[in-house]
Amino acid sequence: MTPRTPLVVVGDSLLDHDVSGHAERLAPDAPVPVLVRPERSARPGGAALAACLAAADGREVTFVTALGDDEASRTVREMLRSRVRLVETPLAGALARKTRVMADGRPLLRVDDGDGRAAAATREAEEAVAGARAVLVADYGRGTAGALREALTARAARVPVVWDPHPAGGPPVPGTRLVTPAAAEARRFADRRTAGPGADDDGGDGLHSGPRGAAADATGLRRAAADARRLLDLWDVASVAVTLGEHGALLHQGGTPLLVPAPYRADGDCCGAGDRFAATAAGRLADGELTELALREAVDAATRFVTDGGVHGALRDPDTGDPDTGPSAGPRELIRRVRARGGTVVAAGGCFDLLHAGHVDLLQAARRVGDCLVVCVNSDASVRRRKGGGRPVVTAADRVRVLEALDCVDAVVVFDEDTPERLLGELRPDVWAKGGDYALSDLPEAGLLESWGGQVVLLPYLDGRSSTRLVERASRGAGTGPRSATSPRR
Repeated sequence: MTPRTPLVVVGDSLLDHDVSGHAERLAPDAPVPVLVRPERSARPGGAALAACLAAADGREVTFVTALGDDEASRTVREMLRSRVRLVETPLAGALARKTRVMADGRPLLRVDDGDGRAAAATREAEEAVAGARAVLVADYGRGTAGALREALTARAARVPVVWDPHPAGGPPVPGTRLVTPAAAEARRFADRRTAGPGADDDGGDGLHSGPRGAAADATGLRRAAADARRLLDLWDVASVAVTLGEHGALLHQGGTPLLVPAPYRADGDCCGAGDRFAATAAGRLADGELTELALREAVDAATRFVTDGGVHGALRDPDTGDPDTGPSAGPRELIRRVRARGGTVVAAGGCFDLLHAGHVDLLQAARRVGDCLVVCVNSDASVRRRKGGGRPVVTAADRVRVLEALDCVDAVVVFDEDTPERLLGELRPDVWAKGGDYALSDLPEAGLLESWGGQVVLLPYLDGRSSTRLVERASRGAGTGPRSATSPRR
């Protein structure tokens, strides 16, 4: 794996609390829900969450933030201890805390307290910014970015800086590579309105915040494009990406804006999705990617973040050895959630080189068998061993991308062996689905599935469809020709 470029994150920490339970009745003395069997949890919030998510991507993170001697500061400091290199600046007052009361996964109430603000910069903080190879600023309006504004301005002239703005904070420094406001924030900044002390200091949750469908129509897109265009000039920055909730993000660099839609509609707790978006974009720009590609990966990452359980799924304790990310983190979390509600996990596998109608028909049928479908895909090396030196025609990364775009596919995992037994042993699906052109005797996976009570099933397969046949026809330059019913099908 190519080493990832270290990242400096600058911004205001919060301490987030959740009180989660079930609402089964209304109180007798007032028409309000009664929360029963509550569970309490705490996690880093604000810029501290963004720093943890960047570190969970496998990169070295230096986090510059203001912390004090209050209880909330001590709690956040301990949470960050094993995740990031912490560079503290002094905090005047108590660290801000945000408490959500949740009933059956939906927020009922939020309580904010703590008025602490960054008191000043320190030499160590300024040196951390001056030596950064890339910077993410998560400005939650509590003064950390303002205290380091001169150092950030100087660094923005030399390295990529991504600025995630919030209504109570200030504008990004000139020369910032990418600014990532949500649609409502972009509207507010473009109108030159400023937030007062009572403003929402966390600015929503970026990619999945705001009214559902807020930018779904042409009017919403025109407004977002106009706001982004104005902010480019107002702030003197290279690009503005306005996040549009479930509809993705709109990138403006001058000229015609680029719309990057979300790969699918994600249902779940969206708290922290904006931080996931900004952390991914900053990391990929740090690694040298073009802004358009970094934005596409950021949209995909934020969507997966919501699907995989949001902050509760992402912020596992690193001391447990349970990885936060990796090729199988998403599928494993998906399988865990499906099983928790008594659902059936279906898996299907193959090379899927030159995806065709036969593949799609098989995957749609497999998805109808259960409650989620995980597709196991042969790596490039595995395909070469099975098909020969000229294959695959399509790389594993692109095959995964195409498969993930299918509505019937919930997750995709790549395996490097010739057959998927090892991966199946890890995922332990309830059903392993194959096309009807296979015989059970040809499937070494059958006995494996039986060992944990799983079942292999054959599904109807459209006759005559074959990636190999398509490759042969293309190599001969024959646009039409008879299909062979006996040709290889994978």
